[in-house]
Amino acid sequence: MEILYWVGCAPAFDPRAREIARAIVRVLQKAKVEFAILGEKERCTGDLARRSGDEALFQELALCNIETLREHKVKKILTTCPHCFHTIGREYRAFGGDFEVVHHSQYLLQLIERGRLKLKQPLEKKVTYHDPCYLARHNGVVAEPRKVLQAVCSGPLLEMPRNGVKGFCCGAGGSAIWGGNRQGEKINDVRAREAVGTGAEIVASGCPFCTNMLEEGISPLGKHVLVKDIAEIIDEQTD
Repeated sequence: MEILYWVGCAPAFDPRAREIARAIVRVLQKAKVEFAILGEKERCTGDLARRSGDEALFQELALCNIETLREHKVKKILTTCPHCFHTIGREYRAFGGDFEVVHHSQYLLQLIERGRLKLKQPLEKKVTYHDPCYLARHNGVVAEPRKVLQAVCSGPLLEMPRNGVKGFCCGAGGSAIWGGNRQGEKINDVRAREAVGTGAEIVASGCPFCTNMLEEGISPLGKHVLVKDIAEIIDEQTD
């Protein structure tokens, strides 16, 4: 296999995130990428456990996953979730887990630049991109997702006031997806207004948690604005 696709908890349990996982699989099949998944052997990376303070559970999950990845001689891992990307790629190293991990925005760009994907006519929609915190702020992956979108969009991307490494959280980070912020306005409502304020017809993201939070925030605004993962956009714009 060329790569192992780490599905992650979100697509395993959430119907909306499952659509993103199916989109990336279809794109991989179009590009004739030989990939594999761990299936029932894949466990949660432990990201949410560590963020919420359960270090013991995090280490238990990390050591189990590292053992499984070593058993299958995995070298390169593809993730659609920035939290999985960060946890496996950076935090597993402290426990002996040294793996090459790429986020799907990075991998999609590689496939496009190498001519492995056949692009359709440019997307005639106004698009803005939301930077997931664990992709941009924590890992500096800012250019790749924008290059992917620019490869299929007819016009320039519309940027929100807070973007890139100085972007604004969707409201799900640090295990807040389970309880939200307890004071003040909901974070995803603030971000949703910033996204809609650009005049975009599509808000693109690279994280299943961000996609859910942005959809929840935009829905009450009564605007005809779609929220899509970049994998879904590429799937729609390729043969």
